[in-house]
Amino acid sequence: MAQPSLLLLPFLLAAASGNTPPFLNMTIVYVPEDLQIGEVAFQLIAFDYDGDPLTYTIRDADAFYFNVDKDTGVVTLRNLLDRESQARLTITVTVNDGVNDEVSKKLTVIVEDRNDNAPVFKGLPYETSIPENMMAGSIIYTVSATDADTGNSAKVSYSILEVIPDNAKNFWLFYILPNGSMVLNGSLDYATNTFYQLKILAKDGGGLLHGVMVVQNSTTYLSITVLDLPNLNPRFLNEPYSGSVPENCPLGVTVLTVTAMDRDTGVNDEIFYSITNASVPFAINTTTGIITVSGWLDREQLPSEEVLLEVQAREKNLDIHGMVAQATTLVTILVVDVNDNKPEFYQCSLPSCNFTESQSNFTGSIIEHSSSKVPVSNLSIVAHDPDKGINSTFELYLQGGSASAFTVSPTRIVGTGEVQILVQNPSAVDYEISHVMVVQLIANDTGNPANCCSVATVTIDLIDTNDHFPEFPQSIYSLNVMENSPEGTVIAPNITAYDPDSGAYGQITYQLLPETIHGTFTVNATSGAVLVATGASLDRETRSIYYANIQAKDGGGMVSTALLEISVLDENDNAPIVTGSYFISVEEGQNVSTQIKAIDNDEAGTPNSKLGFRILPGLFSNNFTINETTGQMHNTEPLDREALDDKDGQLVVTVEVYDHGVPPLSTLVNVTITVGDINDNTPVFLEQSYEFSIFESSADSFVGSVVATDADKTEINFRISFRLQSGSGSSNFLIRSYKLGPGNYSGQLSLDPDTTMDYDTLQQKSFSLVVLAENTATDSIRDASVPVVVHILDVNDEPPSIVPASQNVTVSENGTQQGLVYTVGAADPDTNHSLVIEKLQVTCLKDSTSAGDVCWDWFVLLPNGSVLVNSSEIDFELCDTVKLTLRAEDLYTEKGDRYSKNGTLTINIKDINDNAPVFLPVSGTFVVVPEISPVDLQVATVRATDVDSGLGGTITFSIFKVVFMELSGNNRTLENLFKVVTTVEQNNYSGSIQVASNLDSTLKGQYQVTVMAQDGAAPQHTAQTVLNIFAVDQSYRIRLQFVTSVEEVQSNLEEIKAALTLATKAAVYVVGIYSAEDSRAAWAQVKSVMEAYFVYSNGTALAVNDLSGIIQSDPQLLAALVKLGLAVIGPGEVTEPSKETQMIGIIAGLAAFLVLFILIMTLVLVFTTRSYKRKLNSMKALKAATTLSPAVAQQGAGIPGTNQYNAEGANPMLNLPMDLSHDLGFHEDTSSLASVNSLDENKVDSPKDNNLKTKLGKSHPTDPTEDKVLVAALNTKEPTKVAFINSTFNTTDL
Repeated sequence: MAQPSLLLLPFLLAAASGNTPPFLNMTIVYVPEDLQIGEVAFQLIAFDYDGDPLTYTIRDADAFYFNVDKDTGVVTLRNLLDRESQARLTITVTVNDGVNDEVSKKLTVIVEDRNDNAPVFKGLPYETSIPENMMAGSIIYTVSATDADTGNSAKVSYSILEVIPDNAKNFWLFYILPNGSMVLNGSLDYATNTFYQLKILAKDGGGLLHGVMVVQNSTTYLSITVLDLPNLNPRFLNEPYSGSVPENCPLGVTVLTVTAMDRDTGVNDEIFYSITNASVPFAINTTTGIITVSGWLDREQLPSEEVLLEVQAREKNLDIHGMVAQATTLVTILVVDVNDNKPEFYQCSLPSCNFTESQSNFTGSIIEHSSSKVPVSNLSIVAHDPDKGINSTFELYLQGGSASAFTVSPTRIVGTGEVQILVQNPSAVDYEISHVMVVQLIANDTGNPANCCSVATVTIDLIDTNDHFPEFPQSIYSLNVMENSPEGTVIAPNITAYDPDSGAYGQITYQLLPETIHGTFTVNATSGAVLVATGASLDRETRSIYYANIQAKDGGGMVSTALLEISVLDENDNAPIVTGSYFISVEEGQNVSTQIKAIDNDEAGTPNSKLGFRILPGLFSNNFTINETTGQMHNTEPLDREALDDKDGQLVVTVEVYDHGVPPLSTLVNVTITVGDINDNTPVFLEQSYEFSIFESSADSFVGSVVATDADKTEINFRISFRLQSGSGSSNFLIRSYKLGPGNYSGQLSLDPDTTMDYDTLQQKSFSLVVLAENTATDSIRDASVPVVVHILDVNDEPPSIVPASQNVTVSENGTQQGLVYTVGAADPDTNHSLVIEKLQVTCLKDSTSAGDVCWDWFVLLPNGSVLVNSSEIDFELCDTVKLTLRAEDLYTEKGDRYSKNGTLTINIKDINDNAPVFLPVSGTFVVVPEISPVDLQVATVRATDVDSGLGGTITFSIFKVVFMELSGNNRTLENLFKVVTTVEQNNYSGSIQVASNLDSTLKGQYQVTVMAQDGAAPQHTAQTVLNIFAVDQSYRIRLQFVTSVEEVQSNLEEIKAALTLATKAAVYVVGIYSAEDSRAAWAQVKSVMEAYFVYSNGTALAVNDLSGIIQSDPQLLAALVKLGLAVIGPGEVTEPSKETQMIGIIAGLAAFLVLFILIMTLVLVFTTRSYKRKLNSMKALKAATTLSPAVAQQGAGIPGTNQYNAEGANPMLNLPMDLSHDLGFHEDTSSLASVNSLDENKVDSPKDNNLKTKLGKSHPTDPTEDKVLVAALNTKEPTKVAFINSTFNTTDL
């Protein structure tokens, strides 16, 4: 209850003083921080009990933010608020009533928070490295963002927007916790990805901003580098490995080199090699992988001529699992045969021979007088040479007393073959002369003269024969069979003999002799058909011809024989055999010519044994050629020992020897050529000239070094010695030679110790010397010379300078220009100086304003002043000028300033066409009315920009495609309907889309126009945009009929269009204006017709009913249009109907007219009766009124619906003077006229006058229809004779 008593005190004071000061009861207000300048912040409200007008003012520092209306107290914002900068303001409010002293009071303004701050990431940039074996679920990094707002708007949540690379695949690999901790969700693999970049979103909890709920967010990137760990085994390169080495070669010969690498490329551990096979004659270097011969090689003693090595590659360190990281590979080494064995004889049959013990004595038998070529029976001799290929070839022949009676077959064997002793002279094989015959069988290896031959003694027992035998038609049969033929193959269908005996003695049975042939061939005992025996294996290369007797035996045991000569036909089943090894030594510059020799055990003279030669592609294959027929190989150009990297000067060429069989078979042979070095190179100085400097009176006599090289490969040929050529000043110097390396020598030039150099007394400040480099390995001395200039320097005491101080260079953007682009010039007046150019500052400019530090790493300045391009990201659009602030430093300065004044190098970035045009956003909708769209009419506009400069930034627009999209859903492509005109203003290019040909006004839908923008420099870039242009068809054409002439309508056309546009808010497109006589008019008084379209910017158009409704709803517009002569609104001109349609329309119209006429007549009767009664009442009222004097006349508004007049004779409704001479229309026969002063019969829907309220003064009709009557009366010049009654108006008429 204390407050009422306090409020009473001002009243008591006011009663004492006569006036009370104002009272302000405000202490605190709240203002949102997103309030815009000019908006109401709050209102100051004070009370003055005297009702005095109050004036408000505010002051203090915080009043900077507000303006106050001094009369109303409304406070608006003058400067923007920021709660995060200042959340509480204090101002002093002053209120003054103009009578008392002003009242002041402190007012606290609390700035309410709005969500106007996005989260801000702290500690940028975010980068981390993690090992590839990190466990899933591990936290790899924690990001943090803060929001300066309060409440929910300050709560920050995190999410991952994108993972680079391959977002679709790797998005699941990470997730982020609410506290910003990034968690690994899967496993990493350095071999798959070494780097990830995560796009992280931080957003707040949302809050109000400008009355809308807004969520603010920020994004940043976290870069993750995956560290490689040793988790993969090494891998051998260039597998498979194979090589060859001749048997009996010396120990230590290099066979080949294997190479392995660590697949953990980020670790690249050291690799060690080893051979895991036991007891192999090869060794491997543990670090280089070179495989060499470590034991004696005898191809014949090896299990196989191919030795298979298992080579292991092991990394030096254990992998992450504590295991040894290793890999193995197989290496095949072919031991090449050398002719080191002679042939031997063995008693066995192929292929069951084991060749363990050779024989020198053999025994066989043969029937006496056996035919020539008949083999000795019971004789199993196999000759075998363990060497290979040509080395295993040997000849067979017979010696001894009986050698002339026999011959050996075959006479030549390669490797292994069965040997037959054949009858050569049947008459000499006579049992009666000798029961036993002895021959010596000789095997001679012609390729091994030192150990060539083996001898075997063959004892032949002769078998006695009977003289009665069957007879064959021929004594010899030559048969052929293909090698490798299967068993049962018929060689000859029947070989028969004739025996004149009859009975059992004439029955002949057949068999083959000797029995050893049965393993190969057999004969049908009855038919004499010769077949391949079961289990036989025919190999022409082992045995190309077989001789056998076919025996015919009659029933009495008498037999006869015929010789079968069975030739085994060749099949290409043997690869060529290279004879010999090919190791060639030649001095460089000489030609190499050698013939590759090879044989093929397939049949001679056939494609199977025809050989060809070719060089396989290799490091030196282009340096040699080979005759494909003879195998003659020679070099194509002289051999240069200095061009070979091999320390021994060896090169290897692989030759392939192939036959022409089907399929062809081949063999490879390596030709190793050792190129010897000769002294064919002259020493060469590394520099074309040398220039040295020494200080005067220098204590150090050393001047400088010249270096020369000699490309020869042997020390005797590349040794170099130096000497000074006699000349002016050469006696002041000495030179000594020092070896730096093979073929690399240095000449150390020094002052003669007895010589003193004084710069001030020297007439010659420099000495020009000639140094000779000589090679004396041959009789003719090879030497080279180089000029050497030695300068005598004085003491350095002058600063250097950048010359000129400002320098310029132009560089193209986008890395199109690499390497050296400019060399900064500097000078020093001292004779002895060493200048270094330093970069002090880099300034990046774009259009002469700062571009930040975008260009700081684009260029590198070397100490010698060379300016190099250091980046492929030079971008003209970011920075067009780079200014380098430079200075030069003299490293040899002894006193004074060693630095130059600062200089400037301006690098102008040259623009290239690397950006495509960009279309600017198109706002609004484009509409075209085809019927009134002439050629060149602009229907739409596009704008585009190109950030490139010059021709690259010029843009030309063109129409790419036009598709009309019908309302029915059908689309069709149209051509040549539109064109585009390009204009430019301040680098913004505009394309005016214009009509190019007449448009079809019957189409309903929209044009979809694709516009292409193309720049003007190569390579040209393009961009496209699509515009939708709505077409307004003829169904929206509206006819406006006027009672004025065509000329009047044309002169008032702009007013008519303005009135229609104001009412409809649509664009008015006039099709044409013509006389009513040329068109169907709805009313006889119509003189002209205007047809138009009413189109909105969104592509829609008004129909006739819509327009009528809008106009009739706006009486002011209606009045304006009526003044302009508008009478009727109707649909556009249509085609004439058919006669049948006209007849139906006439009949329907007559019927409607009849019904309407009856209705009108009925209403006329009713209204006439009512009107008559009301007029009588009005007459009575008039008479009563005339009896009143002006003093007693009733003032005020008239009574609606009556003809009440005031004493002055004026109608109070119209406030017009009344002429009593006019007929007031009270007679029944004057109903066709309308009185100006009557409110009864004026029913024309005329519009209101714009100034109607002013003209009426304080009279306010209560019926809206009465306003229309009054407006009609005001617009009528002769009110007693004109009426606006037209019973023919329909719903679209005025």
